[in-house]
Amino acid sequence: MKATIIDGKKVSQEIREELKPRVQNLIEQGLKPGLAVILVGDNPASQVYVRNKEKACEKLGIYSLKHQMPSTTSQTELIQLIDKLNDDPAIHGILVQLPLPKHLDEKKILYHINPLKDVDGFHPYNLGRLMIGDPVFLPCTPWGVQELLSRYQIDVSRKNVVIVGRSNIVGKPLAMMLVQKAKAANATVTICHTATENLAQHTRMADILIAAAGSPKMITGELVREGVVVIDVGINKVDDQLVGDVDFESVVDRASFITPVPGGVGPMTIAMLMANTVQSAERILHG
Repeated sequence: MKATIIDGKKVSQEIREELKPRVQNLIEQGLKPGLAVILVGDNPASQVYVRNKEKACEKLGIYSLKHQMPSTTSQTELIQLIDKLNDDPAIHGILVQLPLPKHLDEKKILYHINPLKDVDGFHPYNLGRLMIGDPVFLPCTPWGVQELLSRYQIDVSRKNVVIVGRSNIVGKPLAMMLVQKAKAANATVTICHTATENLAQHTRMADILIAAAGSPKMITGELVREGVVVIDVGINKVDDQLVGDVDFESVVDRASFITPVPGGVGPMTIAMLMANTVQSAERILHG
């Protein structure tokens, strides 16, 4: 069996094309969607991510505002900027690029963003709404994963989904999304992590395996069963090459579907960020 490659670039472009008329409709009614991105320090990877977000905004006609701050920025200075953006009617989404310098309290910073402008979906208010099945914003990467499964017509309902990784950004919110009694969900979900004993016992039971541990090529062919759907969320730099959490070469012949790295989940994260920003502006217009 040779897996079907799930093309995140293609799907993300489809989503952006679907967003264009919605953006145009907002602009015609006098409301241009606006996204503010805050970048603290000069992390090269973060700079690339922010540049990609700016390009995506430009192509869609979304107003993009970047605040580049030095790595010495204090907690107070950053919170003052967030307060200003919270009150700015031209801004519908606020994103603080992670990671932040170590002297800054990441939780306090993220929690200070107005939940109705929290287009990353990281605020406790939004995560709580997600938990009870009434979300405002879906976290971008988990939503991107769910969209890939849906658009490739991969049935999730009643399936065994195993997520390797328990981060607050991907693993936990994605589990909450996939257990909901809803479209592209209704799965039985297991979360594995660093304290999971006999990982293979769990991963070999998966109908859908989602790797989001941040560990290069940790999921090998011997850890998966024939016909599994594999979603690789990991992005790791090894010997100047980007690789995922899945050992693609040993898994591709056993899987039915698989995402590549790069070109799988990555482009979806930015597409869903754009979707959340547009949704936020529409909420202002329609209430």
